[in-house]
Amino acid sequence: MTTASAPATFSIADGDAMRALARDVFAPHLRAGDVVILSGDLGAGKTTFTQGLGEALGVRGPVASPTFIIARTHPSLVGGPALIHVDAYRLTSLAELDDLDLDATVDSSVTVVEWGEDRAEQLSQDRLHVVISRTRGGEVDMERPDEGLRTVTVTTHGDRWADVALVG
Repeated sequence: MTTASAPATFSIADGDAMRALARDVFAPHLRAGDVVILSGDLGAGKTTFTQGLGEALGVRGPVASPTFIIARTHPSLVGGPALIHVDAYRLTSLAELDDLDLDATVDSSVTVVEWGEDRAEQLSQDRLHVVISRTRGGEVDMERPDEGLRTVTVTTHGDRWADVALVG
């Protein structure tokens, strides 16, 4: 069993702020072998968060939701680790996630798994779990999906993150 940190919480006003949070607060700490599990409702900002990571990591883009292709590799353009971006929403079992063979690339890449809660923890004992919740006054306006206050709660797991302070 791995140790978990006390959660860190951030309030995010819109999509630009979500990308900035990922780019400026999280990405500077990421290195090859890191696993980031993203949880949150549809339209919460999981892909937007990943776009900020991709920008900071200097990977080939654009970073878009891999919902229908399940996993997408974004190679580094700056000599760093690739970004493996996975959407586990359509996966129905742990075996299907295992079939993606992510363990073959996890040590050499930064692996981000949307909808990964209770699915992707097996990839690494040392991981970040990012939960994005969105304040709603009704349905998400898909014409302006970046708008709306979000709360981002991050829990670190494992020794790798023991001495890392995630502050904005």
